[in-house]
Amino acid sequence: MSLNELSAKVDLTLSNLSILKTGKAKAIRFSTLESICKVLECQPGDILEYQDEEKKHV
Repeated sequence: MSLNELSAKVDLTLSNLSILKTGKAKAIRFSTLESICKVLECQPGDILEYQDEEKKHV
């Protein structure tokens, strides 16, 4: 699915969706995460990854 199509289906701007995709987002609303998971038919763990901030800056 293209970002344009996903953007339209979850009612999120393309620029905000790109920020999420590139990992530059500092937060995500649960309602946005829920919408994305419904459209992609997945679980949050399928699209999220925990990164330790201390190790990230080393």
